[in-house]
Amino acid sequence: MKTPSWFLKRNFTAYLLLPVSWIYFLISRLVFFSRSFCKKVSKRPVICIGNILAGGVGKTPIVGEIAKRLKSPVIMRGYKGGDEAKMLQKAGISVFVGDRIKNINYLNSIKKAGPIIMDDGFQNPTIKKDISILVFDGKIGIGNGFILPAGPLREPLSAIKRADAIIFVNWGGKPISRKNLNRPVFYAKNKTIMPVGVSRFIAFAGIGYPQKFFENLPKRPVKSISFPDHYQYTDTDLKELFALAEKEKAELITTEKDWVRLPPSAQKKIKIAKLETTIEPAFWEWLKKKLNEERN
Repeated sequence: MKTPSWFLKRNFTAYLLLPVSWIYFLISRLVFFSRSFCKKVSKRPVICIGNILAGGVGKTPIVGEIAKRLKSPVIMRGYKGGDEAKMLQKAGISVFVGDRIKNINYLNSIKKAGPIIMDDGFQNPTIKKDISILVFDGKIGIGNGFILPAGPLREPLSAIKRADAIIFVNWGGKPISRKNLNRPVFYAKNKTIMPVGVSRFIAFAGIGYPQKFFENLPKRPVKSISFPDHYQYTDTDLKELFALAEKEKAELITTEKDWVRLPPSAQKKIKIAKLETTIEPAFWEWLKKKLNEERN
């Protein structure tokens, strides 16, 4: 679905949905605590990269950077077409999709001792995390600050106390106050790279907050078209996009996450505006020290 407009700003709809949010929160807490009594403990350290917002915070590139640096496999549930998994695999990372406990058991059975990266799962109490890292988008922050469905939060901001560290992507210094977080805070930057030779183009995206993609493009598109998050493009969608590109005498570009969901015939005609993610050096020093503490 497309990200609701009230997720970013408190309006009448957000306040109208508040009673539903309270019910959602109570049910989610009951489920969380009922599943907390039997935790899977991995022989290999498990590093959970999670969020407390419903998508769109830039978590997948962070997962990719950490997995590449540590040469670690990634476990994830997968979602719809599995675009995150395909994107990580394209970067040469080993990805195991499906039942995370079964995948942990398998990775524990092979002769390797490095950490396992768990993409998402911060709200999953059935797996013991050795290190939990929360990712926030510096521009979105916590949105309107309400819990689903009145806002984008999966759980209150107080959940930060379960995390070992926080990474702010593209920090702007306003959406979230660092005061009282009482956790190590690190910063990451995303840079969108235009495909070589592209000057006149139409940009489209089906991600959590497509406007972020459009705004971060180094050049202004002729048109920008938004689709729902994890959107599965149909033949009709693609025909319309190609027809529009021909009419405007422009090329089509999209995110890597969208591109991996396209059929091969469309991938040949559509270019990727890749995302380069850089995490500050202090984070890697902290992570190395934290892993050493867990091993001792």
